[in-house]
Amino acid sequence: MPRRAFFTLVALAALLHVYLGMRLLPPMLPGPGGLAVGIALLVASSILVPTGLIASSLRRARWTAALTWAALLTMGLFSSLLVLTLLRDVLLLVLSVAGGAGADTLRRSALAVPALALAVTALGLFNARRLARVVTVEVPIDGLPAALHGYTIVQISDIHVGPTIKGDFLHAIVERVNGLQGDAIAITGDLVDGSVAQLAEHTAPLARLSAPDGVFFVTGNHEYYSGANAWIAELRRLGLTVLMNEHVLRERQGAVLMIAGVADFTAHLFDASHRSDPRQAAAGAPATVGARILLAHQPRTALEAVDAGFHLQLSGHTHGGQFFPWNLFVPLQQPYVAGLRKLRSLWVYTSRGTGYWGPPKRFGAPSEITRLRLVAAPAAQ
Repeated sequence: MPRRAFFTLVALAALLHVYLGMRLLPPMLPGPGGLAVGIALLVASSILVPTGLIASSLRRARWTAALTWAALLTMGLFSSLLVLTLLRDVLLLVLSVAGGAGADTLRRSALAVPALALAVTALGLFNARRLARVVTVEVPIDGLPAALHGYTIVQISDIHVGPTIKGDFLHAIVERVNGLQGDAIAITGDLVDGSVAQLAEHTAPLARLSAPDGVFFVTGNHEYYSGANAWIAELRRLGLTVLMNEHVLRERQGAVLMIAGVADFTAHLFDASHRSDPRQAAAGAPATVGARILLAHQPRTALEAVDAGFHLQLSGHTHGGQFFPWNLFVPLQQPYVAGLRKLRSLWVYTSRGTGYWGPPKRFGAPSEITRLRLVAAPAAQ
């Protein structure tokens, strides 16, 4: 993260902690002793929250893991505290218009905010750390050859191996994915948060992924924060097929299926030679292809994928919002938050992600391993 942006976030975090202190501490802890404890906790939080933003770049030491967990858990708790405090203030404003709120209401509502925030954070931690559920989705493809009916792609996305997600977490994902026995496996970016030197031992389980038609990977924006070229080389060493604006063809009883992949939508900002290009990814494919599948980390690639003639785009990036209320803001940047959507002739499936970024917290947006099954679309009446 650029130094200027980091210090701007530090200042913003400090101001928001001051807001929390002013709104919650006086009614909740009216005595000087209680106020001192509350202020000390908020100061500690205001230091830990920015630390969570740079967790993936911290040098490994004996204390690093504990600090990282503390910082990221605090970040998740702070998020809920902030949202609930804002909602409390809206409620108090409504009550003031209706006649005002008494001291007891102020105190009870102030106490409820951290209690609810802790409960949401604890539930979010449980949801984030358990193995992702399997979601099965049928995708109707117009004119799908009979030989490709039932073709299955298992998609994982946005695992974010790094500060709190390690090899054991990824090993469990690999075992479940292999157990689904898909025809192909697709990893749609944001696999890592850290360099090859930091994480190679933790991404090693990927070498055990196996599918008859191959295991495919496309870069996400976080690969470019972590050294994309080094990760591309490492994943190829592990046996994955990294698709950089290119495609492969697979055949079933004479029917041809194309699996293509593009670099992340923003890749050109880091490396001009990696500019995402669905047309280039499809170039040279024979006209007889019965199903055209595109792997693209960000859903907003879909507009170009339609023009390039694809039937289905598999994406991630959004995490489905990861935890409420951030899912409400995803549409400001991305056309689709989660699930299967249709854009003219193109189906777009947006995974909620198989891991999590930053705070180990998922609330209202469960992680998933997706089993996508191609089926022939019903004939038009």
